[in-house]
Parts: sequence; structure tokens; C-alpha cells
Amino acid sequence: MKEKHIILILKTIGAVSLALFCLFPFAWMIIISLSGNADFLTEGDLQFTFKNYFEVITYESAHLLDYLRNSLVISLTASVSATLFAGLSAYSVSRLKFKGRILIPLLLLGISMFPQISIVGYLFEMMVNFGWINTYPALIFPYITLTLPLALWIMISYFEQVTKELDEAALADGATRLQVFYKIIIPVSLPGLATSFILSFIFCFNEFLFSLMLTIDHNARTIPVGIALFEGLHGQVPWGQIMASSVIAIIPVLFLIAFFQRYIIGGLTRGSVKG
Repeated sequence: MKEKHIILILKTIGAVSLALFCLFPFAWMIIISLSGNADFLTEGDLQFTFKNYFEVITYESAHLLDYLRNSLVISLTASVSATLFAGLSAYSVSRLKFKGRILIPLLLLGISMFPQISIVGYLFEMMVNFGWINTYPALIFPYITLTLPLALWIMISYFEQVTKELDEAALADGATRLQVFYKIIIPVSLPGLATSFILSFIFCFNEFLFSLMLTIDHNARTIPVGIALFEGLHGQVPWGQIMASSVIAIIPVLFLIAFFQRYIIGGLTRGSVKG
């Protein structure tokens, strides 16, 4: 057997093994969500049913749809805001010459390295003083702060790849800096914009600690905390309903990622900007 065939076989085995390793938890989650008995491995009784999905959606005490709505509103608002602020900041850092401009992304990166547990106490006291406990702003503003450094670094890396001659030509034709930003820089850097938004959204959607500490009930609590605190009527852990809730929770994220992935791939395949 030729060496290239051996290498191809090894790559195929590695890729399949990695895919199975990553997909197995999701497959197991779906199996448990469709099972009438989470202990079917020990009891040997596997019965597929949609009862768990029906219960978590219809039971008012579960508040699954409320948690999902809260997560979508908070995550979308925070990720869109962080991407917008990061885009404006990245344009200023990459295009405008002023003292200390290099320190801005470094300072934000340093702030982002602080663990969340070290600031959650002060953040809780601040939200109490503002009267924002168990409200959307209590999570939106911290999420913007946490996702801004990552979005800023991604946008800077994309803006730096765009030749500055485009800016100079547009400014010479009478365009303002703001017009250059949203008519030239944004369309060219659309893959970076989409990447920043997706990563920010995933972080906000999965965040647990702040949602646990700054919310009280289903009026503002997000779905990760709602699922984690979900219990049956008698205090037992209903694994089937928990897994069904988890499957429902990831569906909007999958659709959003699939939608923006088209823009990322489309932007990458259009080719780079020629200077």
C-alpha cells in the first residue's frame, strides 16, 4: 500500500473519530429526550416518546418558553450592541492616528481576563442600587462588556486587511468617515462582522453565573439557569425533560449560526481586497 493511501486512511479515521467524539453527547441528549425512561440502560426498557417535549412546552410551571424568550432577547441585544461598538472602535484604532490607540485593545483584553466570580459581588451590589435585579438591563450591560474585547480584536484583524487606499479615495470624493465606515469597510469586512456577532451571541446565550446571581424568576432568567434549576414535582431530577429542554434551546442557535455561516463563507469566497 502506498504511503499516500496510508496517510489518507489515517486522516479519515481521525476525522471520523473526532466527529463521533463531538457528536456523541448530542446524540445521547436526543435519545434521552425521546425516552420514556432515562434509566433504560439498567432496566432494559427503551420506549421512544415525545412526552418530554410536550410536557416542558405545555406545563406553565416549567416556563421553558419564557426562559428561551429571555435568552434570545438578551443575547441578541447584547451581541448586536457589542458588534456595533466593536466595529466603530476597531475602525478608529485601525484608521485614525491618535496617542494611546494601541492601548485601547490591550486594556480591554486585560479587563476581560478577570474571572467573572471576582466581580459578580460588586456587580450585584451595583444592580441593586440601580433597581435592575431581575431585569433585562442587569444582564445586557455586563454581557456587552464581556463580549466587547473579543469582538474588538476580531474586527481589528479584519479592518487591518482592508487597504487604506479605499478610505483615501472615498474621502477625496467627499465622503465622511461614517460613510466610509458603513459603505466600504463594513461590506468588505462582513465575514469578521458575522463572526464577531456569532461568537458574542453564543457567549451571551450560554452564560450562567451572571444570570444565576442577577435574576430571580422566569421574568428575566435565561435558559441555562432555567434548565439547571429545573426539578420535578417531587424534587427528583427529570432527565428526560431536561434533555428535551436542552434540545429545544439549541434549535434557535443552530438556525442563527446556519444563517450567518452563509455570509461568512460568501465573504471569504469573494476574494481579498487588492491594493
